[in-house]
Amino acid sequence: MKRIGNLYHLITDIDNLRLADENAQKGKSTRYGVILHNKNKEANLLKLQKMLQVKTFKTSSYQVFKVYEPKERNVYRLPYFPDRITHHAIMNILEPIFIRCFTADTYSSIKGKGIHQASDKLKLALKNISETTYCLKLDVTKFYPNIDHNILKSLLRKKFKDSDLFWLLDEIIESAPGLPIGNYLSQTFANFYLTYFDHWIKEDKAVKYYFRYADDIVILASNKPYLHALLNDIKIYLKSNLKLDVKGNYQIFPVQSRGIDFVGYVHFHTHTKLRKSIKKNFARMLKSNPNKASTASYLGWAKHCDSNHLIKKLLPNEEI
Repeated sequence: MKRIGNLYHLITDIDNLRLADENAQKGKSTRYGVILHNKNKEANLLKLQKMLQVKTFKTSSYQVFKVYEPKERNVYRLPYFPDRITHHAIMNILEPIFIRCFTADTYSSIKGKGIHQASDKLKLALKNISETTYCLKLDVTKFYPNIDHNILKSLLRKKFKDSDLFWLLDEIIESAPGLPIGNYLSQTFANFYLTYFDHWIKEDKAVKYYFRYADDIVILASNKPYLHALLNDIKIYLKSNLKLDVKGNYQIFPVQSRGIDFVGYVHFHTHTKLRKSIKKNFARMLKSNPNKASTASYLGWAKHCDSNHLIKKLLPNEEI
């Protein structure tokens, strides 16, 4: 991968900071931090520009809280000014570069790609029944908390060659253990942390059917011995290169008998179903607290799979 430099001045450019502020505010205009910032917006942005130019910027203290859906985890929150604006300013410049180095098989937190695109590509692959008879499904043990700072910084230095940029990225990376869930930069950093692994899978191991959403990985093949051997190679690669472990609940199984539970759907060769937990939550919402926004959201999920029977059962008056 070609190393790219001369980027830091683009991040600190006042027009980029104004754009970052505009992007960071989308959907958040009523939040206290945004309201407070907007009372003195231009002065704040000039202050932030100066902090970045003379390198006095320092990540603020995090507010850490727990969430329990879909699983228990710590979420980190930073103030709107100066941190969230700074993260957006970085992404304005670096995001297109990161996207160009991702493989086509990466779907999480990438503009124009996501859950439905990942599901659609998996459905397309499953049309080749003979080469997708078996599935290897795995994820990484505590992926975000276990991302190694030194390895991440080393990988970034393989892609960029801007010492001022490294000063800022290193400061943010070292501000919390692992990668803090909730940081705007974390999802892109996480994707980048695995991108050399993605290229190894596709180019060195010549894996044809590979799909990754964050650390949730699906690989398809015609036989189980091949997948068992590949799993062993993956364990070695992740441990030796990224200090990551494959979670012990990995599975190798025939697609026809179980289906592939991936990005909210269960995929078979002949059809796709909504994940059981999503169906239950849909039904529970309609029973206890029905509302248009939630109903539309669940219908959006349901209409991307074979769910006519489910929709008729839960919403008999809904047009399909």
